[in-house]
Amino acid sequence: MTRILAVLGPTNTGKTHFAMERMLAHASGMIGFPLRLLARENYDRMVKIKGAANVALITGEEKIIPSHARWLVCTVESMPLDRRVAFLAVDEIQLCADPERGHIFTDRLLHARGESETLFLGAETIRPLIRRLVPGVEFMSRPRFSQLTHVGAKKLGRLPPRSVLVAFSAAEVYAMAEFVRRSRGGAAVVLGALSPRTRNAQVGMYQAGEVDYIVATDAIGMGLNMDVDHVAFAALRKFDGRAPRPLEPTEIAQIAGRAGRHMNDGTFGTTMDAGTIASEIVEQVENHRFDPLKTLYWRNADLRFASVAALLSSLDRPPDKPGLLRARDADDQLALAALAQDEDIIRLASHPERVKLLWEVCRVPDFRKVMDESHTRLLGRIFRYLAAPSGRLPTDWLAENIRRIDRTDGELDTIVQRIANIRTWTYVSHRSDWVPDSAHWQEVTRGVEDRLSDALHQRLTNRFVDKRTAVLVRRLRDGGAMDSEIGPEGEVRVEGEYVGRLAGFRFQVDQADNSAAGRTMLAAALRALAPEVDRRLTQALADPPEAFELGPDGLFWRGEPLACLSAGADALHPKVEAPDGDLLPPKGRERLRQRLADVVRSWLANRLPSLVRLGQAPLTGGARGLAHQLAEGLGSMPCDEALVRTLTKDDSLALARLDIRVGRHGLYIPALLKPKAQGLRALLWSIHAGTSAPDIPGPRPAVPLADGVPPAFYEAVGYGVLGKVAVRRDVLERFAALARAAAHDGVFQPSHDMHSALGLGPAATESVLEALGYVRAGDGFRTGRKPRRKVRPEQPSDSPFAVLKGRR
Repeated sequence: MTRILAVLGPTNTGKTHFAMERMLAHASGMIGFPLRLLARENYDRMVKIKGAANVALITGEEKIIPSHARWLVCTVESMPLDRRVAFLAVDEIQLCADPERGHIFTDRLLHARGESETLFLGAETIRPLIRRLVPGVEFMSRPRFSQLTHVGAKKLGRLPPRSVLVAFSAAEVYAMAEFVRRSRGGAAVVLGALSPRTRNAQVGMYQAGEVDYIVATDAIGMGLNMDVDHVAFAALRKFDGRAPRPLEPTEIAQIAGRAGRHMNDGTFGTTMDAGTIASEIVEQVENHRFDPLKTLYWRNADLRFASVAALLSSLDRPPDKPGLLRARDADDQLALAALAQDEDIIRLASHPERVKLLWEVCRVPDFRKVMDESHTRLLGRIFRYLAAPSGRLPTDWLAENIRRIDRTDGELDTIVQRIANIRTWTYVSHRSDWVPDSAHWQEVTRGVEDRLSDALHQRLTNRFVDKRTAVLVRRLRDGGAMDSEIGPEGEVRVEGEYVGRLAGFRFQVDQADNSAAGRTMLAAALRALAPEVDRRLTQALADPPEAFELGPDGLFWRGEPLACLSAGADALHPKVEAPDGDLLPPKGRERLRQRLADVVRSWLANRLPSLVRLGQAPLTGGARGLAHQLAEGLGSMPCDEALVRTLTKDDSLALARLDIRVGRHGLYIPALLKPKAQGLRALLWSIHAGTSAPDIPGPRPAVPLADGVPPAFYEAVGYGVLGKVAVRRDVLERFAALARAAAHDGVFQPSHDMHSALGLGPAATESVLEALGYVRAGDGFRTGRKPRRKVRPEQPSDSPFAVLKGRR
């Protein structure tokens, strides 16, 4: 008599490993897993131990059956129960209580047996029902290897590495994976709709340490063994196909149990938005004590194929044992009921063999999980082809359906949909009695699924993984030294990853609009570039002023921006702001600021020597006042008649030695009227004014006033403003002299020399004359002042002139 053993316990108890060892101890065996993914994983493991010739894999979409296979690894639905084996096991037997698939597991519990030994692996919650339904069963309880502890709610950004974040819809998974990508560099994504190949690739990326997080649906709760330290629930409710409902304590335990591996303890909790898990549920999960199951789902397996109506009636038969509940209509039964409304289908299903064929067709899965009319129509068409005289699916029709799916373009959801579609055709291709050259079509559909799976993995990785940030986060966490490399253009690579550009002491983060990733790259740069920053600081402190350059965007060092300038005491003495760059330490920043202040003073002294000398010249009285005003005006100013009158002969000579021209209308230094000096004067004016500098007039003697340009700017670059014209100070003195000479004889016409001096035409010449005080007189101009009548001085009464005047 066969031994029946129920091995029960929570996750991470080694139940599956125990069953595999028991199976290999027998001459033959079969084990059923709840997922194709898990079946494939354990098949690969057994092949390494016993060789490919001795192990078979049987799932709905994949069948590898060597002629002399001794051990069979299957999905529960695909277990060939007519095959005799010494050992038989069913994993996750508590799924007998699952509303969708429970009747299949219950059927295996009641009817699947090995000749020598039968094992049922699952949770303790099913113990009372197994005891009631399976006579002679023995029980073995296995404790969890590691401790599972609740740690409460955490912010998404505070989740520890090696965490799984669990949501309950694809949209939520995508949104959270995007957040993790921005903040931590990326996450693997696991959805129930992923193909095994895609899911393995995503999990493999996590296991290899390329990312530290997984964002998943509750599909993570079964069939995936990973090195997970923490499980965080992003919600405590799910949509179960009919309505939203709270998670059952056993569901929380199944998912949370992914945390911890073998002897490593694990933790579980929620995100802040999900609220907190009730204390009584926490106690149940931590202590692995749950209310036992009350019922298991069951569907009659003794089907009658006399007619479609008889088949439907037998599917509706109620259970005859306590503890069993008739399963709700499954997809295959719903498809059969829909096709039974088609008179043509009923006509073709006219005898038991045809009814049985129709039932086999109805069991073709709709991996899209939508069961809409399109799937029912497809099943009807398959049945019609199989009921035809040829009894096979047409090759052309099969090829066309597969060809339409074989495309890797489109977004994530599109590729997921195509994978679901091709899985249906993969299932069909394994029916050698339906498909000519079944092996060929299995290879074709497997190739399509592989291409789609690889494309989906690539799309998921591209969208939800920033490998650069992930590498940097991991290296920052490790705390060790980080390799850095700086290219000739300042491009920075840390640990081989491009993170930005180093300009002077300022690190320009790549993709700085992404604040979280930017902070990560900045933190990596701060650590990795520290030696380079020290070297640059030492060099900048030692470099001569010639290594620096002053420009509209600030102070540059060896072509790189270093610091900005702001208004100082006057335009000639701009203030050096703190040097740019988050890489500089505070003390180094201040040392460099002081050095740059010295550099600016020296730099200006070298380029504007005649202006800088004004403040150092040994002047006194009016000359000193004029020199001070001239320095503040950056080398030119209107005439201050009061001060000019106070000048002594020595003062005038001292100013001349400083190359200062004192004219009737203004003072200026000729060397500062050249374009290069003008440009620097404009820059100093703009820094002091806190605005950008307009274009300088250059060498032109006069220019029309530009809209929006303040008169102070023209004065700062050596031009006096007269009317609507700005005239260079030296030109203004020459022009005024020509006007005075012409006005000596009364009314005058502007001469060719006057027009030529300005170079702007008659209108500009006349505007300047009017600004100088000349007024129109007919067609010409005259001085605006009335001519003075000469008054003879009063003579003393006793002078000879007075005596002569009295005798007249």
